[in-house]
Amino acid sequence: MIAARSVTVAFGATTALDDVTVAVAPGQVVALVGGDGAGKTTLLRTLVGEVAPDRGVVAAPDKHQIGYLSAGPGSWAALTVRQNLDFVGGIYGLTGDELVDRREDLIDRAGLRVAADRLASALSGGMRRKLGAAMAMLHHPELLVLDEPSTGVDPVSRIDLWRMISEAAAAGAAVLMSTTYLDEAERAGELVVLDRGRVLTTGSYDDVRGGFTGTITASTTPTRPEWSWRRGRQRREYWPDGDPATDADVIAPDLEDIVIALSMTRRHQEAPT
Repeated sequence: MIAARSVTVAFGATTALDDVTVAVAPGQVVALVGGDGAGKTTLLRTLVGEVAPDRGVVAAPDKHQIGYLSAGPGSWAALTVRQNLDFVGGIYGLTGDELVDRREDLIDRAGLRVAADRLASALSGGMRRKLGAAMAMLHHPELLVLDEPSTGVDPVSRIDLWRMISEAAAAGAAVLMSTTYLDEAERAGELVVLDRGRVLTTGSYDDVRGGFTGTITASTTPTRPEWSWRRGRQRREYWPDGDPATDADVIAPDLEDIVIALSMTRRHQEAPT
């Protein structure tokens, strides 16, 4: 089991992670969910050894058994698709037919055949993120870490990316990824919801939904603005005690509603009295 246990990371006076535990098994996809500043990137960087925790323990493979796609482009702009893959393959000791076969297989899986000899700088945003993911998984890593791989990516490329991620997990990789798309997070085997460096909830999507308490209503005019948020043309309102003092429609919450409601609850609990 690859894990970060009771990890705390501080940058000066700012605590980026506060007693966070996350574990991912071979063949499993774990999705980190949370808003800006939740600690997702810091947690990923801690798992791959780029950040040393102030407290806690990290159990991860050797760096040569880790594939990492950062939030940046993940490829070298002045190299072609093939050259990027060849360069990374060489770093990890892939040569000859083994490298060629793996490179061409990933080019096809990523839908990059038409751009295989194109400079990375000339790729669309979606193509470049798929190239970065292919580079991270080229050497069949034990741990595949992806920082928001599909942010800003078109829907077709998102499908390609998820197929690649699923296939990497099916081949035995432990996959830990962050995402801003909650519909994507629902596909993961396990969710870890972060808020300001702390874990709000964890478990499968069904577990998170099943463990959620309280009631959410939908209306155009909430009775308590401090417990409400906009969804489309309506506003959602959360009632932690489960008893809505309103005639608004009670709805079945999705993951976005649950994450927002849990974040609101924590803020209200920590607010000065």
